[in-house]
Amino acid sequence: MGFFSFIQEIAMDLGTANTIIISDDKIVVDEPSVVALDRRTNKMIAVGNKAKMMYEKTHENIRTIRPLRDGVIADFSACEQMMRGLIKMVNSGRRLFGSPSLRMVIGVPSGSTEVELRAVRDSAEHADGRDVYLIFEPMAAAIGIGIDVEAPEGNMIVDIGGGSTEIAVISLGGIVSNNSIRVAGDELTNDIQEYMSRQHNVKVSERMAERIKINVGSALTDLGDEAPEDYVVHGPNRITALPMEVPVCYQEIAHCIDKTIAKIENAVLSALEATPPELYADIVKNGIYLTGGGALLRGLDKRLTDKINIKFHIADDPLHSVANGAGIALKNVDRFSFLMR
Repeated sequence: MGFFSFIQEIAMDLGTANTIIISDDKIVVDEPSVVALDRRTNKMIAVGNKAKMMYEKTHENIRTIRPLRDGVIADFSACEQMMRGLIKMVNSGRRLFGSPSLRMVIGVPSGSTEVELRAVRDSAEHADGRDVYLIFEPMAAAIGIGIDVEAPEGNMIVDIGGGSTEIAVISLGGIVSNNSIRVAGDELTNDIQEYMSRQHNVKVSERMAERIKINVGSALTDLGDEAPEDYVVHGPNRITALPMEVPVCYQEIAHCIDKTIAKIENAVLSALEATPPELYADIVKNGIYLTGGGALLRGLDKRLTDKINIKFHIADDPLHSVANGAGIALKNVDRFSFLMR
């Protein structure tokens, strides 16, 4: 540690799809969780959006990696480099004398094992984290959307991210019952890739499948007036390799992702099954909160409401709920210390 080093506080939502960093109450980094490395030297070439632009477009000397899979670290060294690169972005416009020591609060999946939690902590410490606190994502999301987590009242959060769906019932500052499944946005993207290949004989990349999901993704086959226009997909024919142009409608996508959505429904039901009756009554009264990128899927709240007979509310800023909650926990470390590991 240099003579001029100081402590800088940052809150991080280390997600499978995106990493969000908050510093001084502002979102300063919101970038894809992708890093590009030179195969020969293993040095970092790009991180975040720049690395995402290279994803699936590289030659043999460059490898682009998504270091997190299913909400947990799959490539330890790439994750460390990615965290360093993203933390550097926080200070890119500032003149610093010496490197800051970091006090960090990081959101982690509630279903993480001790080994997985240790991996996140180690990565953070290797990226100059001095005080590293871990907070479970559903708890951070609840704080982020303004729920009083210390109240003697039951609230249910369903956080649908890129790699995992976290479902938790929160009361008196703790998680009463939770269910964490490795089924989320990435699984929906895979469903779309397989469907396009099987049904239309067209090869689509992971990024193209993601664009289809964003443009015409739907959990319902009837969206009424809110129906999006068909999305035109360009790609090679799987058999002849000739170029194809295929318009895709939202009803098709609703059919192809139906089984994955059903897995999320069943996970919510099994979390409700494990909920004590008094808290269950609170949840019926308050409704269930949807956060994470998956909450933006058209018609998902309506489908879940119809299936489970409890009102589902989409958070005001579902993509940033976990990061905002981690930021609030960071500012009030003493108050929320019992929530952190």
